[in-house]
Amino acid sequence: METHIITITFHDCATRYGLSETDVRDFVELGVLHPAPNVPDALHDEPLHVARVARLYHELGLSKDSLEVVLAMRQRLEQLQLELVQQRARVQQLEVFLHGSGPMLEY
Repeated sequence: METHIITITFHDCATRYGLSETDVRDFVELGVLHPAPNVPDALHDEPLHVARVARLYHELGLSKDSLEVVLAMRQRLEQLQLELVQQRARVQQLEVFLHGSGPMLEY
């Protein structure tokens, strides 16, 4: 899956996603959003991620600190799902090997 990263000013981000510039700065300070390198007062992030942050903040009314926890849990869940896919592939490969119908491949 291809990731698209944009660079957007705090002002444009606030306008586009319905956040205040103060909110955007606070999210950057918390590490929820990422500052643009070499561009003052700008973000360098995935549009989907910025939209997700705005939606969680507005629709669920989460505090900024709570939002950080929710996003960390989401990231951990995605990591666990990826590990699960890898482990299932390894189990399937082992089953094929034990039944004598194929070689073991290294992942």
